Amino acid sequence: MAELDTLAVNTIRGLCMDAVEQAESGHPGTPMGIAPVAYTLWQKFLRFDPSDPIWPNRDRFVLSEGHASTLLWSLLHLTGVRAVDPDYEVLGRPAVTLDDLKTFRQLDSRCPGHPEYRWTSGVETTTGPLGQGVATSVGMAMAGRWLAARYNQPGFTLFDFDVYALAGDGCMMEGVASEAASLAGHHRLANLCWIYDSNRITIEGHTDITFTEDVAARFLAYGWNVTTVADANDLDAVARAFHTFRAETERPTLIVVHSHIGYGSPVEDSAEAHGSPLGADGVRAAKRFFGMPEDRYFHVPDGVREHFAQGIGARGAELRAAWERLFEGYRAAWPAPAKETERIQRRELPDGWDELIPDFPPDPKGLATRDSSGKVLNALAQRLPWLVGGSADLAPSTKTLLTFADARSFQPDSPAGRNLHLGVREHASAAVANGMALVKLRPYWSGFLIFSDYAKAAIRLSALMEIPTVHIFTHDSIGVGEDGPTHQPVEQLAGLRAMPGLLVFRPADAGEVVETWRAVARLHHEPAALVLSRQKLPTLDRSALGPASGVAHGAYVLADAPAGQPQVILLATGSEVHLALSAREELAADGIGARVVSMPCWELFDRQPREYRDQVLPPAVKARVGVEQASTFGWDRYVGDHGTVIGMNTYGASAPLKQLLKRFGFTPERVARAARELVAATSS
Repeated sequence: MAELDTLAVNTIRGLCMDAVEQAESGHPGTPMGIAPVAYTLWQKFLRFDPSDPIWPNRDRFVLSEGHASTLLWSLLHLTGVRAVDPDYEVLGRPAVTLDDLKTFRQLDSRCPGHPEYRWTSGVETTTGPLGQGVATSVGMAMAGRWLAARYNQPGFTLFDFDVYALAGDGCMMEGVASEAASLAGHHRLANLCWIYDSNRITIEGHTDITFTEDVAARFLAYGWNVTTVADANDLDAVARAFHTFRAETERPTLIVVHSHIGYGSPVEDSAEAHGSPLGADGVRAAKRFFGMPEDRYFHVPDGVREHFAQGIGARGAELRAAWERLFEGYRAAWPAPAKETERIQRRELPDGWDELIPDFPPDPKGLATRDSSGKVLNALAQRLPWLVGGSADLAPSTKTLLTFADARSFQPDSPAGRNLHLGVREHASAAVANGMALVKLRPYWSGFLIFSDYAKAAIRLSALMEIPTVHIFTHDSIGVGEDGPTHQPVEQLAGLRAMPGLLVFRPADAGEVVETWRAVARLHHEPAALVLSRQKLPTLDRSALGPASGVAHGAYVLADAPAGQPQVILLATGSEVHLALSAREELAADGIGARVVSMPCWELFDRQPREYRDQVLPPAVKARVGVEQASTFGWDRYVGDHGTVIGMNTYGASAPLKQLLKRFGFTPERVARAARELVAATSS
């Protein structure tokens, strides 16, 4: 068996070297050094069935050092992981064939340069930006604890999966990893194991030039269990470390593994092994060192695939089949919870999910959209039990606390709680929410819009992975007033809208908030950002205006010109919609017909048929004024060459709101004046 273990490890190394060499691009050194650890985990410990890689109680493996992607591609190939289609159906074909490995890093290959979720089965999360994988794994582990607390019953342990994340020196340097590790330690996530591949090499050279801290001591201070493997090639020591993790019941575990990047190659323990192919001579030398045929490429020796089939293949199939038998008994004994778990896996909404959503009657005083959102969120959460979330220490301000009787807080001793207290950790908050979404819960997190910058990498990954994470941001404009430019978001809306696949909603009143949440609740493969006001906004009288259901189209005619054919169009989002309505009345007094278009979600509007978009924004009407208390970037495609935008071109100022609105031109008079000028210019 020991000989087969060594042969399997060296086969992984050979495939990784050959894939990088063929692509003339990639990172060969890390997979070569850490292959024995990954092999031991997959072959002897991971509860994972290659024939059904999405069964709910599988262990999760996250390759946080995503530059070592050939390691994962080789494992998926050798273990025979089956492909899964977008409808969660297991297909007959392999997730990664040998031909896929041969096209590593090529267009449309199933083996891209970094692991990509929803592209290749067996990838639990997209990784590459260092630190993201380990941070996301914390959310996965939290979701596992939540599922266990809610659904496990005596004699029916439905959920007890573990989460493993393989990280490198770069991950340990990234701040998001520290944020997430601190949170994991607080929550005593004993189902979480980080494997620290300490090869002490980064692109610039040895880590001694920048990274000399005692990582083990740091994690002990976080409240983690820490164990060390002195030599990655010592399979017995590696196995003992995994047994140590499994025996730990109170703390997450960090396994510090000392490895040699580029092990067995002429550039072992050097930066040259990190980010470029070894070269033909280097590959031959390494294969010679491992006792492999020097001139055979993508070589899988006889017996290796069978060895994996008898290990992870047989063990995983048995575990999955036993779980399915358990679930059948659970369904008979606990039919309602069983149905919930099935809906979770299919991202389906329960019956009556929107029954408690409140109506908001017209009110000239109104309420802040953060307040109406909080009311709708609580209504939804009572009918959608797996809607969980919280904030980066701002729930009283973002109005995201679930206040109904059994909501409770998610804490080490109450893991079924629905309220997450994520601390002042915006980046980790977004990554944790992503991890929970990957386990199929419906998570949200919240913060001030200005601090979305801290979380931007994780927000981007939610869009890249096509997962329905909900990012809630309040204090959406210079309306934060006296806090000044450091807290007044200007460019953040434009940055969020620039992300492909992210739906950005900025509702104008409580009615639009309701319709925003209706749209967001139905999402399966898209994240959403809700951008909400701090200040009160009037609740509009829809009997005299366009219905708020227009939110589903992204933009709609809220109020039309009295004669039906507008001379000018006023376009706005959020609080500025009310400003546009006031300007419309002023223009009507001058005999100018103005249409007000509310544009709560640009992305949805851009998806509408041309006919609908032209109905809302008639091409013949060239006079258009866009109004938004944010950067004007992007508005040109709606106002056109002849239009104008009243927006922000500076970072704001510290002052009471009314003074700020006057200083920066957000007044009905300013909007009306701009409209008059455009009408005159376009009609001459």
